[in-house]
Amino acid sequence: MSVISALLTGLATGEVEIIDLTAPLSPDTPVLELPAPFANTIPLSLEVVSDFDDDGPAWGWNNIHTGEHTGTHLDAPVHWITGRDGYSVDTIPPSRLIGPAIVVDVTAEVAENPDFLLEPVHLEKHVAEHGPLPDGAWLVLRTGWGRYSKDAAAFANVDETGSHTPGLTPAAAEWLAASPVTGVAVETVGIDAGQAASLEPPFPAHYHLLGANKFGLTQLQNIDRLPTTGAVIIASPLPIVGGTGSPARAFAIVPA
Repeated sequence: MSVISALLTGLATGEVEIIDLTAPLSPDTPVLELPAPFANTIPLSLEVVSDFDDDGPAWGWNNIHTGEHTGTHLDAPVHWITGRDGYSVDTIPPSRLIGPAIVVDVTAEVAENPDFLLEPVHLEKHVAEHGPLPDGAWLVLRTGWGRYSKDAAAFANVDETGSHTPGLTPAAAEWLAASPVTGVAVETVGIDAGQAASLEPPFPAHYHLLGANKFGLTQLQNIDRLPTTGAVIIASPLPIVGGTGSPARAFAIVPA
């Protein structure tokens, strides 16, 4: 039996399951909010073109108004100054968007400290227990943050000192940038921690990973349903010409 036939048979028999990792995209989907004086992207809105009316009696359709980095989305290297000569979202080879899911679970640490930052020691412990990170893998940071995705205030977790969400230390971001992974996937609004502006360099996940021509995949859901190893992630951004990123549909193929 061919590999494709085996996959289709597994899907038909229920031995293989498709898990949707995507947050529904609506005007209520939380978006990143930068402090002044920086400009911000816009949330989703729909403009009706026709709705089975005089403007189109047999069809309904809408214009979409939103930013490239809204909801579940992919960060392309050209999103960041260190990656500005790298891939735009339309030039990313499809093979770079599909890869093994390697899950690092830090939900217990994040429950105690929402500002938790992943360190190289956590990655090295994972490698010691599960083996080297495979080529083209998505490093999935399981934080439990996806449970807040329908509550914008809890999801942003902002106080007078800014946003408090988990992420990577500069050392961990640099470690992953030098690894064979294709990118990092997270449950939070972006691949950096809420307090990442105060790190050196600022926003180290963007700085190191996008600068290494790797990708970010953000605002995922159902990460708790993924095994530590053994699943595959498929990210499907729109091939926006020159795009710095795109809203994406993300799936995981897992053994049932």
